[in-house]
Amino acid sequence: MNTEATTKINRLLQKQPPGTLFFSSWMYENGISYELQRRYRETRWLTSIGTGVMIRTGDEPTIYGTLSCLNKQLNKHFHIGAMTAVDLQGHAHYVPMGKQTVVVFTPKNEVLPKWLLDRDWNALLRTFTTQNFSGNSGITETEQEGFSVQISSLERAFMECLHLVPEYYNLTDLFYVMETLNGLRPDLVQQLLEKCKSVKIRRLFLYMAEKAGHAWFKYLDLSKIDLGSGKRAIVKNGVYNSKYQITLPRDLVSYE
Repeated sequence: MNTEATTKINRLLQKQPPGTLFFSSWMYENGISYELQRRYRETRWLTSIGTGVMIRTGDEPTIYGTLSCLNKQLNKHFHIGAMTAVDLQGHAHYVPMGKQTVVVFTPKNEVLPKWLLDRDWNALLRTFTTQNFSGNSGITETEQEGFSVQISSLERAFMECLHLVPEYYNLTDLFYVMETLNGLRPDLVQQLLEKCKSVKIRRLFLYMAEKAGHAWFKYLDLSKIDLGSGKRAIVKNGVYNSKYQITLPRDLVSYE
């Protein structure tokens, strides 16, 4: 390999943190031809891990770095959400045993690549579409393992958790988390609840916030939040709450 080619790959690698993924189309846009990419693989500068994606030989990519690279290099809009986002922002209710669960939300028109879904990330990967919120409302960034990662704010992340009950989360466990969320921003909560497409989320969130007695609850304008009509049975054999027209777990209703 000539000096120019070696210089190009050195410059590329030096600019990126360990664990970076290199997408073929992005490299081409940055002046590295497909032929040169092939030569880098042949000489073991880079190793292919899937169609059109490579890593620095010897690197071990993580799910956070991978999502960051997908978003930045391919202009995707994947984000970490639900309880994973809550945990990463310091509000974990308990320390999980075994592998970490990583919840990833994807827009309806964007699909996670097969090589990512098939790879062992030493984590339980759960993926859902962002069907309850439009746009980037309540999405922020955090630093994980040297990468800037898109993540749901606490306000949005908790609402995403409510969307996933009772299949993935226990409502009473989530209420214990709600009790710790005394710093939520009422303006963002208001915005998200008004835009949220799920009646279930809106009713459960307001019930929990009111029960927890948070100071920010009084700043919400409930008249602008559509709670829909009709009863919702969140669990079987629960207790009916007439104000929010939802059937709730008995242990949650009796908890003080």
